[in-house]
Amino acid sequence: MDKLAWIKPQEKVREKNHLFKSVNQKIKVMQVMLKQCVGIDISKANFHAFVCSMYNDQRLRFSEGMEFDNNKKGFNQLLKWVKKQLDKRVPVVYLMEATGVYYESLAYHLHKIKKTVHVVLPNTSKHYLASLNLKTKTDKVDAKALAQFGVERKHRAWEPPRAVYRSLKELTRYRTGLQDSKTVFMNQLSAFKSKEAGDDLVEAGLQYLIKQVGEQVKLTDQSIKKLVKQDEELKRNVKRLTSIKGIGFVSATVILAETAGFDQFKSIKQLVSFAGLDVIQRQSGSSVRGKSKISKKGNSHIRRALYFPGMVAVKHSTTFRKLYERHLDNKKEKMVALVAVQRKLLALSFTLWKNEATFIDNYQSIIAQKEVAPAWAEATQDSV
Repeated sequence: MDKLAWIKPQEKVREKNHLFKSVNQKIKVMQVMLKQCVGIDISKANFHAFVCSMYNDQRLRFSEGMEFDNNKKGFNQLLKWVKKQLDKRVPVVYLMEATGVYYESLAYHLHKIKKTVHVVLPNTSKHYLASLNLKTKTDKVDAKALAQFGVERKHRAWEPPRAVYRSLKELTRYRTGLQDSKTVFMNQLSAFKSKEAGDDLVEAGLQYLIKQVGEQVKLTDQSIKKLVKQDEELKRNVKRLTSIKGIGFVSATVILAETAGFDQFKSIKQLVSFAGLDVIQRQSGSSVRGKSKISKKGNSHIRRALYFPGMVAVKHSTTFRKLYERHLDNKKEKMVALVAVQRKLLALSFTLWKNEATFIDNYQSIIAQKEVAPAWAEATQDSV
């Protein structure tokens, strides 16, 4: 009896151990990796990277962070390091912010070797990082958070724009910089002439700089026109946009350059948000009634390119003047009404491009005597 009494507990222990082992194996089987993302925080000289893996139980696993030089040698080192961190059975994506032009070399390099790349706007990642309640902000912390952002959210794959739009973007931004410099020099010259007395060398130098910058602007305009003329698609898009009263050749090329010919946009809402012309409302209960305003968290080059076209459109287009007056009738400020016109100009540009159409001013009045309007006419109606 004593022997049997000693054996039975041992059997129970073995049975329990077997049961625990079986449960642990099932748990391991259940924990399946779903996603992998390499988060990259990039600057001019270097970049930091983390790998984040997500499992089916929402558990996250991070690699150790690494720093690399922002050049081809650093890119190759990144790929070798990433290869050691990954599960080859699960696809991996690379996510980075659109920080100036510093991200472009790495993004193009990764895309060239068939890697999936996500490029997010800084304001998008900023809001996500704020939701994590991180108290420390360093390049390493940002890279780790971007890796987590990549596995927890769905992002659109980045595609490089056509070469013609890259060249157009460089030329239009160079032209904008020249115009800014010319304005600065002209203001300095005006202030100088207002003085009681001044050195002739300063006045002559400023006049020389203004003349030289003006010559550069002319040469840049010639290069832009040549580029447009050489590409049929770009030429057609410029023609469509300039059919809108208020949008001239320069404004049209800036819009197309900054949006890469609208190629990556699926809706007007996406485009308006990209330009920072989307409306932010602050309202909560009966006590909070904040002023509505545009976010300005987007492409400032597009907003700048639409400023004067908005004023011209209000003056010379029946369609846009009605929109402007309608906003004024709703007791909105002139600037708010003008922003609504700018937003409509951008939305209309996208609609004309999408439907391969040209703009007809006061179209609703013209078609009143006809039976049916084209399908694209409804898409251009402003809902603001």
